[in-house]
Amino acid sequence: MNGSRYLVVLYVLFAGVSCVPGKKGGNAVTTVAIPFKEQVGALNLPDDIAPVTAPFPMPEFKKPVFPSLSVSIIEKGAKPGAKVTAEIQATIDEVNRRGGGTAIIPKGKWHTGRISLKSNVNLRIEEGAELYFSGEVEDYRPAVFTRNEGVEVMSLGACIYANGQENIAITGKGKMIGPAKGGSVRKQVMESDVVENFILYTTPVAERVYEGYNGSPIFLPMFISPINCKNVYIEGVSLENTAFWNIVPVYCDGVIIRGVTVNSVGIPRGDGIDIESSRNVLIEYCTLSCGDDCFTIKAGRGEDGLRVNKPTENVVVRHCLAREGHGGITCGSETAGMIRNLYVHDCVFDNTGVGIRFKTRRPRGGGGDNLIYERIRMNLTGTAFNWDMLGSATYVGELARRLPARPINRLTPSYKNIIARDIIVENASQFIKLNGIPETPLTNLLIENAVIRSNKLITVADAKDVTLRNVKIHSNDSLISLIDTRNLTFENVHFTVPGKEVVTQVTGELSGDIEFKNTVPQKPKGWVSPTWKANQ
Repeated sequence: MNGSRYLVVLYVLFAGVSCVPGKKGGNAVTTVAIPFKEQVGALNLPDDIAPVTAPFPMPEFKKPVFPSLSVSIIEKGAKPGAKVTAEIQATIDEVNRRGGGTAIIPKGKWHTGRISLKSNVNLRIEEGAELYFSGEVEDYRPAVFTRNEGVEVMSLGACIYANGQENIAITGKGKMIGPAKGGSVRKQVMESDVVENFILYTTPVAERVYEGYNGSPIFLPMFISPINCKNVYIEGVSLENTAFWNIVPVYCDGVIIRGVTVNSVGIPRGDGIDIESSRNVLIEYCTLSCGDDCFTIKAGRGEDGLRVNKPTENVVVRHCLAREGHGGITCGSETAGMIRNLYVHDCVFDNTGVGIRFKTRRPRGGGGDNLIYERIRMNLTGTAFNWDMLGSATYVGELARRLPARPINRLTPSYKNIIARDIIVENASQFIKLNGIPETPLTNLLIENAVIRSNKLITVADAKDVTLRNVKIHSNDSLISLIDTRNLTFENVHFTVPGKEVVTQVTGELSGDIEFKNTVPQKPKGWVSPTWKANQ
């Protein structure tokens, strides 16, 4: 990290509580290295990729090596101020044809339409280069195979697009600016319905063509989106003013994204980095300021996502900084192919909305499993931990209603096996807000070794096997609200709340086996003992 070291954070907890995993009892003073915002993000990008240590098998990540051949777009006749789509593409094509190397976009202001990256090509956008993408639909034709919000379509693709390529890179310290506002790209976006209603999953993909002729609807181009690619490397570039999601690998294997800076604040659906049904992914030292979620993990939507059935798995996010955005790190809401083996560590979410966010919907399918978060610092405007598994009627109709519980079917998603440890929440509107699905409650959640400051405390609906261990909570509210929550344990938890009393509201026939072990206060107000049994 350019010679800097993590500052040591002291967790000074109360008697009988330890912040050391596996150690219990005694007066605990434990050192845990949790980064500050100055120590993470793109400004701290090291030259080399450090080995990845994760709680599941991961490949060795190395920088790609390209042949020495370098060709500048100027050699193909590119002139600043003019549209140079053809010259950029000719440069990429030549480097690819000659066995690989680097296609260079030098310092200057350049204007272009869609670019297609090819195998063994490093597209280097040099420092001082500004690449402006067209706002007109015609500059993104013909339609290409892509995925939009988890559904396969034939449409504009991405500003920088690749399909079925191998060993590709986008590097440099240059800047890319998304499709100009006021153009047909932004005006013709499909907004009449949610995508799964607009495109029937029974329609063959080859017939799902949306090219925008005669003012007809299109699906917005992403900024950078390789699809069906192997060994993708993105480093150092800055992205601004996207029309839609920024960096979106789809169906890729072996992806490294490092040192990237994104600014899409104020842009609806302006996600930062979305990993879609891809595997073996490393994201490190990125700084994202977004109009929607910052770091996002997705795996396909509903029936179309189940048809494709490709998970997102084996993903590590480390040393990253999320600034403004709806969520710091989000799973979903597209979850059909399953999200599994996610490890997020040593990250900071600063002035972000929600910190750690989970989304799905009853008709989305799949879910998430084995999701691990360690050494995270959060300063938030919203909730620290948020599960939104039902959504709103706007998108899923009556399925957004919690009750009645529905029969479980192939489209019923679930989240399970989630761990968050060594967490500091400097400020949040609420500690935990969990709205699960009655028929598939959130299962097996552990939050341990945490210091929390929040306005509100905890609300949980439809969860089981939940443990909060070694947690110190300062809250302006004393209410814990639980609906159909079972096997919930507060162990070594210190509550600093108004009146020095925790107040509970427990409802639902399934609620039970709620236990306060070695906590301050020892039990909630009005409880006869520290344990709440079913039907109490």
